[in-house]
Amino acid sequence: MSEFCGVYVPKNINELNDLIGAMVLRSPTFIDKTGYFPAQNIDVTFRALNESLDLVRDELGEDLYRKFRAMSDQMRAHFEADPGDKTGDTQKGRELLFDIHEILTQRLRGG
Repeated sequence: MSEFCGVYVPKNINELNDLIGAMVLRSPTFIDKTGYFPAQNIDVTFRALNESLDLVRDELGEDLYRKFRAMSDQMRAHFEADPGDKTGDTQKGRELLFDIHEILTQRLRGG
């Protein structure tokens, strides 16, 4: 597990799946409300996600890697469009997170 700004960058599919779960809970702004991680925000979160995807690229395969990178860009756009969680864009972003989570969970189970 790598770190920057106190935020971990997952180095395997299992850790990446954990990050996806945490992102669901912290969306749409990804700001840490506890005060323990003041640098936590949407930029740091998506940097961690994308760097993690780069690290597990070989494990995912090129097609799935490209699909997840595109989904990352889409979900970030949804979250940025709805920081107050009022227009439905946040839910669209969360649905993309759920889709990635489901695919990763299947992978972890050997499917």
